[in-house]
Formats: sequence, structure tokens, C-alpha cells
Amino acid sequence: MSRSVGLQLPCLLEGRCGHLIALFSGAITPLGFAPLEFWPLSLIAALGFLITTVFCNLKTAILRGWLFGIGFFGVGASWVYVSINQFGQASVALAAFLTFIFVCGIALFFAIHAALFRTIVSTNKNSRLGSIWLGFPAAWVLSEWFRSWFLTGFPWIYLGYAPMDSWLGAWAPITGVYGLSFWSALTVSSAFVLVQTRSNAFRIAACGTMVLPWLAGITLSTTTWVKPAEQPPLRIAMIQGNIPQNLKWNPGYRQQIIDTYLKATLQNIDQQLIIWPETAIPLLLDRIRPSLEPLEQRLAQAEVGLITGIPSRESDGEGYRYFNSIVGLATAQGIYHKQRLVPFGEYVPLESMLRGLIRFFDLPMSSFSLGPANQPPLSLANDQKIAAFVCYEIVYPDLVAKDARNADYLLTLSNDSWFGDSLAPHQHLQMARMRALENGRFLVRGTNNGISAIVDPKGRIVEQSPQFVATVLRGEVLAMSGQTPFNRWGSTPVLLICALLAAAILIQKRRQQSTQQQLT
Repeated sequence: MSRSVGLQLPCLLEGRCGHLIALFSGAITPLGFAPLEFWPLSLIAALGFLITTVFCNLKTAILRGWLFGIGFFGVGASWVYVSINQFGQASVALAAFLTFIFVCGIALFFAIHAALFRTIVSTNKNSRLGSIWLGFPAAWVLSEWFRSWFLTGFPWIYLGYAPMDSWLGAWAPITGVYGLSFWSALTVSSAFVLVQTRSNAFRIAACGTMVLPWLAGITLSTTTWVKPAEQPPLRIAMIQGNIPQNLKWNPGYRQQIIDTYLKATLQNIDQQLIIWPETAIPLLLDRIRPSLEPLEQRLAQAEVGLITGIPSRESDGEGYRYFNSIVGLATAQGIYHKQRLVPFGEYVPLESMLRGLIRFFDLPMSSFSLGPANQPPLSLANDQKIAAFVCYEIVYPDLVAKDARNADYLLTLSNDSWFGDSLAPHQHLQMARMRALENGRFLVRGTNNGISAIVDPKGRIVEQSPQFVATVLRGEVLAMSGQTPFNRWGSTPVLLICALLAAAILIQKRRQQSTQQQLT
């Protein structure tokens, strides 16, 4: 270890002790997210990732990154077990095994993260701390971005979600969640440098980068990026049917499901828009549409729109392609097909090998096709536009930003019944709140069994339903005019800055190595 890194920690971090610290740090990171939301713990855990990977060689760093990932996803994505065991009808042992395999596989993202970080960190004693200081946040953001798209992506619980309700959250309309991840990781690396350096100038600079982004958030919190449009509020009612997942696709239970939504809808016909959740009716749109015509006529006469999640199909000349869709009925118009599908839940990777192997690989509606890009928004009678997203799609910041540019409201329909009483519905809502904050739009979230919610443009929950009850959530939303910087530019500026930082640090490292080789 270089003498420029002054704190002596090898006894604590050597061997298995360091491995356990990495695993433990990963496991406590999700406690900073919803529902506990003790966000300082996530920053402490990120510091654990830093110190366990920087005081060792590259091979050990990769192992510890993987262990951090196992802890991170073992807790943060523990809800996978619920889906496999309760709804995939796998035994406890098989569900635990499959969950373990999933966690170990997806934890490799943090192994790659550790490899990237250690690759760009300088070995030169004069520049080592500087490369850690700026390289750590750059590597963190680039790793999260890589995780968002590789092998269809898994952009779940980024570090930036943890402090969204702190002063740092005011950066979200400018930088998005990646920017919050950058500031959070920079806070961690600045604290590390502050302890390690012997240079007073370095200490002052580290203090500045550790504190100033948070203080700037106070000023930014008073900045108004958007304002209400000159239109009256839209009155909405979200029907939370609380349909048991194990009965939803049972044909004998279908009419009871339909009656549940019809009855609740007619009781709320005084609203302007009624919303049903994802795949509310377990029947294809073209097959149920004739039965819904009397309801559509009744709603149209009352000048009420209906938006529902529903499976649909389109002919491709040789057969049908099936979609997980959202459709506007009565005075609401348009149809949207989901563009980001959940592996195993909505399509089966390596289908020819896995389909039929166990019941988990034969879940209902697990043969969907991807919807096309650049689909038009749904529209209401007053010509207002709604950017619609199905379930998991709401966690993709740039997908939402792109569609939100031409919309007055954001809408996400979900069926979190798959996750039972786990962390997932709370995490899912927190990430949806970030999309409202990033884009400066009201967001409406309709679910089958909770948590349904109305979120304002500041990311604050205005109305919220309880979980696991059949209820109707009523409220009002306002169309907003104007754009936030993030809505206009997306994540590109932050990602570009991080890529340039990482490249500059790596180039400097290569030059120093080349110079040293020439001298020797």
C-alpha cells in the first residue's frame, strides 16, 4: 500500500475478514431505500465497497465486488423468492436455490464494477488519491448505467434513490437518478480522501466536494422548473381490485373479476378518468371489447375516460404477437404496448430449453413481445396527453424522460401481487416517485393490490392506498407546463462526464506507467 494512503487498515481488511465486510456492506445497502429509507446507511455501505476493493489486488477486488453484490441483491431483490415459491409453485428448497443462483448471477455486475474501479485507480503515489476521489463516483455511475441495459437490464435500486428525500434530491430535475448516484458516491470518496490525505489543500478540496453538493441542494429546492398549465385539475379514480394472483388466470374466476371492476367503476362515474391496473381483465382485448361496449357507452355519455392494463394481440401475417398493453376506452384514446419485458415473468430466455422444465417457467402470460419504440401517448377528451408505462418500465429513467416530453401526466400500471408482502412494492413506488421528480410531472400509479398512489412533480406522495385491500383511490392531478433539464437532456450529460472522468484518469495512469517503464 502506498504511503500516500495514510490510514493503515490491512489487519481489518485482509483475507476473510475483508470478504465478510464486503458482503455485509452489500447487505445493508438496501436498508437505505424504501420502506426503511435510512439513506445514510447506504452511503456508509458504499464506503465499505470502496475500502474493501481499494486496499487489495485486482483479483481480490473483483471477488469482493461480487460478494458485495450478493449481499446487495440477496436483501434488495429477496422478493424474487416470493415470486418463485408462491406463484411459480416451486418448493421452498427449489425456490431458495433458484433465488440464490439469480442473486449470484446478477451480483456479477458489482464484480464488473469493482474491476472498472480498480482498473482506473492509479498506482502512482502522487495521483492515487486523486484517481480514487473522482474515479470512484465515475465508476459507480458507469456501472449502474451498464446494469441498466446489458442482457435486457436490471436498473433496480440505484444508489441515487436512497437520498432522494434529502437535500440532494433537488438535483434530480437536473441530473436524474444517475446524478444523485454520482453525488452520493463523491460524498463517500471525498470522506475517504479526507481521512487518508496528509495534504491540507487536498483536505480542503475534499471537504468542498463532500459538502457543497448537499448545500447546493438547499438552493435548488426553491427552483421552479415547471408550473401548472392553465387547465382545471383532472379528477381521477384508481380501482385497486386486490385480485388474488393465484385466482387471476382461473377462467372460473374471470366473471367475478370483471364484475369487481365494473361495479367500482360505476360507483365512481363522477370522476373524469377511471384507471384499472396492469392486466386488470385476464382476457385479450379483442375478446373482451364487445362485452365492455355497454360500459364504454355509459362512460362516454358521462364524459368519463377509462384506462386499463390488458393483454392484447396483433396479427403478423403468420399468427399473432401478444403484448402487455394499456388501452384508453370511452373518452380516453390510444393503446400502448410494453417495451421493457421482465425475464421469466413476461418472456422466457432460452425458451426452447426452459419452457416446461418447472412450473415457474410456465407462468401465465410469459410469452409477450416487445412493443415498438416511439409510440404515441394516450389522449383524453380535452386533448391532454398521458405517457403510459407498464410496471417495471417506470424504473428506466431515460425511457420515461423521452415519452414524458410530449405528455401532461405520467401513468404507470402495475401488478405487484407477484411480490407479496416484500420490499419490492415499496422500492417500486420509490423509483416511480423519482420519475415524477426528474420530469416535473404528476405521476399516477395504479396497482392491483397496492401501493397505488398519486405523486406530485416534486416526487411527494399526495394520495396513497393501503396494501392488500380492495379500494378506490380518488384524487386530482394538474397538467404541468415547462421542462426540467433532465426531461430535456436525459442522462446523457452525467454519463458523458463520468465517461470522460474515467477515461482521463485511465489515460493519466497509462502515461505514468509508460514513463516509469522508460525510467527503469
